[in-house]
Parts: sequence; structure tokens; C-alpha cells
Amino acid sequence: MRKTLLIGLAVVTAVAATSIAMAQQGGIKRTPLQKVEFPDGYNTVTGIAEIQPGGTAGRHTHPGIETGYILEGEADLVIEGQPDKHLKAGDSYAIPAGVVHDAKVHGDKALKVLGIYIVDKTKPLATPAP
Repeated sequence: MRKTLLIGLAVVTAVAATSIAMAQQGGIKRTPLQKVEFPDGYNTVTGIAEIQPGGTAGRHTHPGIETGYILEGEADLVIEGQPDKHLKAGDSYAIPAGVVHDAKVHGDKALKVLGIYIVDKTKPLATPAP
């Protein structure tokens, strides 16, 4: 019983820590769905990112790769060193590790993205960029 309680508390603590790491920065809301410690030295984090109509994610980076699938809405994905990409529901994307990027929502519908991050587990999930 005691061992089960301790394991349960460890899981709750891990989810809470992920939630804090995925805290809002700029105009983005992240909802963690799953965190797996894999591959060695990395966390694979799956979550939903939402940005309100007319909003932006804010320029930021991740200490690893981000891939995503647009569930709802439209936005321009601005990746430093690449032409802007207009994305809509059904589109997917990939952002290399450490590259500054932003998303700018178009229209009157919020952007909702299923994101997967494979990031260095010793660093925060996202860091604001100047």
C-alpha cells in the first residue's frame, strides 16, 4: 500500500513538473499529455498547444526537435532562416533543435496543435528568444 502511494505521488510530481516546464510563454498555452524518458538523455513530450485568434506563440526555442500536426485553425509558422510557412488544419511541420521560431494565428479561430518534443531532459522545454 505504501509503495503504491509513493509511486502515485511520483507520477503526480512528474506530471506537475512537466506542466510547469510547459508553462505559457508569450501567447501560447501548452497542455501536457505524456512524457517519456526516451531516448537516453532526452524526454519525449507530447502535448496540445493553443494560441488564441490574432495571437502569437512568441519567439522561442526548444532544446531538441519539435514536430507537430495542426488540429484546428490557421497560422504562419516563422522559422528563423526559412521562408514563412502558412499552415492549416491537417498540415504538419518540423522544427530543428535550438532554432528560433514563432507562430502567428490568422482568422477568428484559435490554433490548436498536437506537438511532439524530443528534448534534452536537463533543460526547460521552451526558452523565450529575443
